[in-house]
Amino acid sequence: MDYKAGFACFVGRPNAGKSTLLNALVGQKIAITSNRPQTTRHVIRGVVHQPDAQVILVDTPGLHRPRTLLGERLGDLVRQTWSEVDVIGLCMPADEDVGRGDRFIAAEVGELKATVIAVVTKADLVPREKLAARLLAVQELHPFADIVPVSAVSGENLDRLIEVLTSHLPASPQLYPDGMITDEPEQVLIAEMVREAALEGVRDELPHSIAVVVEELIREGNLTKVYADVYVERSSQKAIVIGHRGERLKGVGTKARGEIEELLGTKVYLDLHVRVAKDWQRDPRQLRKLGF
Repeated sequence: MDYKAGFACFVGRPNAGKSTLLNALVGQKIAITSNRPQTTRHVIRGVVHQPDAQVILVDTPGLHRPRTLLGERLGDLVRQTWSEVDVIGLCMPADEDVGRGDRFIAAEVGELKATVIAVVTKADLVPREKLAARLLAVQELHPFADIVPVSAVSGENLDRLIEVLTSHLPASPQLYPDGMITDEPEQVLIAEMVREAALEGVRDELPHSIAVVVEELIREGNLTKVYADVYVERSSQKAIVIGHRGERLKGVGTKARGEIEELLGTKVYLDLHVRVAKDWQRDPRQLRKLGF
């Protein structure tokens, strides 16, 4: 068979640029991004279609030492995903030194059956001589099958990265229909877009305490009505998200609505309510309710 198809997973420390890279390769925003670590909480799959191959890219939460039950569950999710993919791309930012976290993850993924490559992200942020030095340091970290420097912002080497990922995939029939770029349900994508907008204004005060659930999605012609609840852990956090006279929550709605309209291709009516789920990151019952 000349056709190849398979799964490639991006891993790395929090804030290594994994979600931004996934969006750039797929050509559409399907994973939320933030300059705060630990933004990603779900495994997001994006499909890159080529004439002779299909690369299913899997974005996972960054691996870190868990401090809550949510953190433990995300760590388990990451490791399960690692065990099921064909290729693992260890993402390391070009503007940061190779660190203990990189060495820890390289050792972990080195034990798996998947082919492991290194992806040096954010290459546009450093001069050429510094990038060359970073590539040498990465080469000494692990016997990677390939090392590819990329920039999701400038587009540098993204085509090369797809070529490298494809070269390590098995021969296989097509796994997803033509034109399909993600298998994530619309409600999950919409909830993530609302959470991203909510994080923008409160990232310093409560970056990890926000969760969003879309309770109802109603289509009426060219209008989609979205009813969503934004969950925080304490009443004081609820006041922060709502803001003075509701201005902050109004801003969240405006930003999220634009993203959702682009995703759905319709006008959107977005109804947001902020609710308190006490210590939800540590409560098994609340975690189930919020989809974790």
